[in-house]
Amino acid sequence: MKTSFENLSVELLKKEIRPSYQRIKVLEYLIAKRCHPTVDQIFNDLVKEVPTLSKATIYNTLNLLIKAKLVRVVTIEDNETRYDITMSNHGHFKCELCGTIFDFKVNIDNFMADKLSEFKINERDVYFKGICPSCLKYKK
Repeated sequence: MKTSFENLSVELLKKEIRPSYQRIKVLEYLIAKRCHPTVDQIFNDLVKEVPTLSKATIYNTLNLLIKAKLVRVVTIEDNETRYDITMSNHGHFKCELCGTIFDFKVNIDNFMADKLSEFKINERDVYFKGICPSCLKYKK
Protein backbone atom coordinates (compact mmCIF):
# COMPACT_ATOMS: atom_id res chain seq x y z
CA MET A 1 0.00 0.00 0.00
CA LYS A 2 1.49 3.35 -1.04
CA THR A 3 1.52 5.89 1.75
CA SER A 4 0.83 9.19 0.01
CA PHE A 5 -2.17 11.07 1.34
CA GLU A 6 -3.99 10.62 -1.96
CA ASN A 7 -3.27 6.88 -2.17
CA LEU A 8 -4.44 6.29 1.40
CA SER A 9 -7.60 8.27 0.67
CA VAL A 10 -8.29 6.04 -2.32
CA GLU A 11 -7.68 2.89 -0.24
CA LEU A 12 -10.15 4.06 2.40
CA LEU A 13 -12.74 5.00 -0.22
CA LYS A 14 -12.40 1.54 -1.79
CA LYS A 15 -13.41 0.12 1.58
CA GLU A 16 -16.26 2.66 1.87
CA ILE A 17 -14.56 4.59 4.67
CA ARG A 18 -14.69 8.38 4.58
CA PRO A 19 -11.03 9.48 4.40
CA SER A 20 -10.85 12.07 7.18
CA TYR A 21 -7.49 13.60 8.04
CA GLN A 22 -7.33 11.71 11.37
CA ARG A 23 -8.15 8.36 9.75
CA ILE A 24 -5.49 8.85 7.12
CA LYS A 25 -2.93 9.80 9.79
CA VAL A 26 -3.70 6.66 11.83
CA LEU A 27 -3.40 4.45 8.73
CA GLU A 28 -0.23 6.24 7.66
CA TYR A 29 1.23 5.72 11.15
CA LEU A 30 0.51 1.97 11.09
CA ILE A 31 2.12 1.62 7.67
CA ALA A 32 5.18 3.68 8.56
CA LYS A 33 5.87 2.28 12.04
CA ARG A 34 4.94 -1.42 11.71
CA CYS A 35 5.63 -1.74 15.45
CA HIS A 36 2.34 -3.36 16.50
CA PRO A 37 1.39 -0.26 18.51
CA THR A 38 -1.18 0.14 21.24
CA VAL A 39 -3.80 2.90 21.11
CA ASP A 40 -1.73 4.84 23.67
CA GLN A 41 1.37 4.63 21.47
CA ILE A 42 -0.53 5.81 18.42
CA PHE A 43 -2.13 8.65 20.38
CA ASN A 44 1.12 9.82 22.04
CA ASP A 45 2.97 9.85 18.72
CA LEU A 46 0.24 11.48 16.61
CA VAL A 47 -1.19 14.05 19.04
CA LYS A 48 1.95 16.19 18.57
CA GLU A 49 1.13 16.46 14.86
CA VAL A 50 -2.67 16.36 15.18
CA PRO A 51 -3.55 18.22 18.41
CA THR A 52 -7.30 17.70 17.91
CA LEU A 53 -6.88 13.92 17.92
CA SER A 54 -8.58 11.94 20.69
CA LYS A 55 -8.23 8.35 21.83
CA ALA A 56 -11.89 7.83 20.93
CA THR A 57 -11.09 8.81 17.33
CA ILE A 58 -8.21 6.33 17.28
CA TYR A 59 -10.40 3.51 18.67
CA ASN A 60 -13.16 4.31 16.17
CA THR A 61 -10.69 4.48 13.28
CA LEU A 62 -9.05 1.19 14.24
CA ASN A 63 -12.44 -0.49 14.47
CA LEU A 64 -13.29 0.72 10.96
CA LEU A 65 -9.92 -0.48 9.64
CA ILE A 66 -10.39 -3.87 11.29
CA LYS A 67 -13.87 -4.30 9.78
CA ALA A 68 -12.44 -3.31 6.38
CA LYS A 69 -9.67 -5.90 6.79
CA LEU A 70 -6.92 -3.29 6.51
CA VAL A 71 -5.68 -3.88 10.07
CA ARG A 72 -5.82 -6.78 12.49
CA VAL A 73 -5.69 -7.12 16.24
CA VAL A 74 -2.74 -8.75 17.98
CA THR A 75 -3.48 -9.98 21.49
CA ILE A 76 -0.38 -11.73 22.77
CA GLU A 77 -1.17 -10.49 26.29
CA ASP A 78 -4.65 -10.58 27.83
CA ASN A 79 -4.38 -7.00 29.08
CA GLU A 80 -2.87 -5.45 25.96
CA THR A 81 -4.30 -4.95 22.48
CA ARG A 82 -1.97 -4.08 19.65
CA TYR A 83 -2.63 -3.46 15.97
CA ASP A 84 -0.94 -4.90 12.90
CA ILE A 85 -1.06 -3.52 9.37
CA THR A 86 0.28 -6.77 7.87
CA MET A 87 -2.77 -8.77 6.87
CA SER A 88 -1.02 -11.78 5.33
CA ASN A 89 -0.65 -14.86 7.53
CA HIS A 90 2.38 -14.64 9.80
CA GLY A 91 3.36 -15.28 13.40
CA HIS A 92 4.36 -12.96 16.24
CA PHE A 93 7.15 -13.19 18.81
CA LYS A 94 7.03 -10.89 21.85
CA CYS A 95 10.21 -10.20 23.79
CA GLU A 96 9.50 -10.50 27.50
CA LEU A 97 12.22 -7.97 28.33
CA CYS A 98 11.83 -5.09 25.87
CA GLY A 99 8.21 -5.76 24.83
CA THR A 100 8.95 -5.57 21.11
CA ILE A 101 6.79 -7.72 18.85
CA PHE A 102 8.50 -9.27 15.84
CA ASP A 103 6.80 -10.77 12.78
CA PHE A 104 7.96 -14.09 11.37
CA LYS A 105 6.88 -16.23 8.45
CA VAL A 106 4.92 -19.36 9.22
CA ASN A 107 2.81 -21.57 7.00
CA ILE A 108 -0.38 -21.21 9.02
CA ASP A 109 -2.46 -23.02 6.39
CA ASN A 110 -0.56 -26.26 7.01
CA PHE A 111 -0.04 -25.73 10.73
CA MET A 112 -1.72 -28.76 12.31
CA ALA A 113 -4.33 -28.69 9.54
CA ASP A 114 -4.74 -32.44 9.53
CA LYS A 115 -5.69 -32.50 13.24
CA LEU A 116 -8.22 -29.69 12.78
CA SER A 117 -9.73 -30.72 9.45
CA GLU A 118 -13.22 -31.15 10.93
CA PHE A 119 -13.18 -27.81 12.77
CA LYS A 120 -14.38 -24.46 11.45
CA ILE A 121 -11.47 -22.09 12.05
CA ASN A 122 -12.35 -18.38 12.34
CA GLU A 123 -8.94 -17.01 13.33
CA ARG A 124 -5.39 -18.20 12.85
CA ASP A 125 -2.73 -16.77 15.13
CA VAL A 126 0.68 -18.07 16.16
CA TYR A 127 2.32 -16.37 19.14
CA PHE A 128 5.62 -17.01 20.85
CA LYS A 129 7.14 -15.27 23.87
CA GLY A 130 10.75 -15.25 24.94
CA ILE A 131 13.81 -13.03 24.72
CA CYS A 132 14.89 -11.35 21.48
CA PRO A 133 18.51 -11.46 20.22
CA SER A 134 19.19 -7.84 21.22
CA CYS A 135 18.09 -8.41 24.81
CA LEU A 136 20.00 -11.70 24.96
CA LYS A 137 23.22 -9.80 24.14
CA TYR A 138 22.69 -7.40 27.07
CA LYS A 139 21.60 -10.14 29.45
CA LYS A 140 24.90 -12.03 29.15
